[in-house]
Amino acid sequence: MPEHFDQAQDFSEQEQIRRLKLQELESQGSSPYRHTSYDRSHYSRQIVENIQALDGQELSIAGRMMTRRIMGKAAFAHILDAQGRIQAYIKRDDIGEEAYQAFKNFDLGDILGIRGTAFTTRTGEVSVHAREVVLLSKCLKPLPDKWHGLQDVDLRYRQRYLDMIVNPQVRDTFIKRSKIINAIRQFCDSRGFLEVDTPILHTLEIGAAARPFKTHHNTLDIDMYLRVETELYLKRLVVGGFDRVYELGRIFRNEGMSPKHNPEFTSIEMYQAYADYEDIMSLCEDLIRETAIAVNGSAKAVYQGQEVDFSSPWPRVSMAELVKQESGIDFFDWQDDAQAREALRQRGVPAAPHYTRGDCLAELFDHYVEAKLIQPTFIVDYPVEISPLAKRKADDPRLTERFELFIVGAEFANGFSELNDPIDQRQRFERQVAERIKMGGANASVDEDYLNALAYGLPPTGGIGIGIDRLIMLLTDSASIRDVLLFPTMKPQD
Repeated sequence: MPEHFDQAQDFSEQEQIRRLKLQELESQGSSPYRHTSYDRSHYSRQIVENIQALDGQELSIAGRMMTRRIMGKAAFAHILDAQGRIQAYIKRDDIGEEAYQAFKNFDLGDILGIRGTAFTTRTGEVSVHAREVVLLSKCLKPLPDKWHGLQDVDLRYRQRYLDMIVNPQVRDTFIKRSKIINAIRQFCDSRGFLEVDTPILHTLEIGAAARPFKTHHNTLDIDMYLRVETELYLKRLVVGGFDRVYELGRIFRNEGMSPKHNPEFTSIEMYQAYADYEDIMSLCEDLIRETAIAVNGSAKAVYQGQEVDFSSPWPRVSMAELVKQESGIDFFDWQDDAQAREALRQRGVPAAPHYTRGDCLAELFDHYVEAKLIQPTFIVDYPVEISPLAKRKADDPRLTERFELFIVGAEFANGFSELNDPIDQRQRFERQVAERIKMGGANASVDEDYLNALAYGLPPTGGIGIGIDRLIMLLTDSASIRDVLLFPTMKPQD
């Protein structure tokens, strides 16, 4: 059995043929995997967009051969590079008999280097007239059929590299993802925010609802947790004198997966001293609108057939008001938690035994309101029970100065006037930890160091967290979060 064939692997007929070609090349002393660099002078788009200036000039391209049409002594091929496709015209008399025969023996998917001159064919297609064709890297697996592409959605996510080869629009999505993140950073920097990095590994299990991933540090012999937010470290920095800070990075939550959820995702959190939630709503509005314009050239976007207008101003409506409007139930009529749970049960809305009035209002909002919020809308004045880090409203301590942004029926941002009273914060942390323990977080504990920081004085501060992946979904018209993650979390194959 040749060394290029492993008896443990079941190769298809095409794979066997390609490996035999590989073996033949090596036996001839020709490396199918080039050892030296290749001097590429131009990308495909540069040639296409500047053909008048480049017509007749010597240049070189490199990329993957996606199509080939041989017509006796001449052939046409399309080469895919990082910027698109370009046609190559290969003639036996121009590159020589031996090189032409070698080219005819190449396979679709092989990575080639081509030197020649730029020209336009009689049909108007910008092309490269080859003077030299070399094999840079051999492709040992056949590409999907060119007419049907890669249709298996599961395979597309598992083998993103193959998805990007055969579905050019996928690469466009991730190019736009990079531009969106860059535009967000430019916006933050232009507003005087300082980008920082805070720990991903935490020694405390915190958070009432979000379940963390747990690991173990061998040297210290302690359990540690991947972060579920960046908030508490960023606010420590505000205490320390950084008036405007932000962090854009990965968050990890040991929770379910759906078209809008992945266990690891990207978010940005921003904190501004001497600001409140009204200021932060305006900041959020500006950030998303300016990002949309920077990336798409418009303050409007179409998402799954619905036009979304990011032009200001965005409505700011209280949660209780919208719930009453849509369901007829008034949050302010409830005297206690039991009455609130009963109101939900009468409507057939799930109400767990531990639900508070705040939980019940949020459940009604999810049931009656959320899906109807298509245009950008700020929902404000959340109950204190579901807002453990937000400052109470001065005129109604049952509510907080908190908001969430909803677009196309989904949450995109969460922000508030930050609670800076260390005594109130301790009480809420203790309730939060008790709730977390009920949910199975046996190691949940109060973050004493954060409370210590608050005791030194956190200035009036407004903060916000924005789901970057959902924003990218919106601005690229992508139906699933997996469409905007290069390598989404997948269940291992058997």
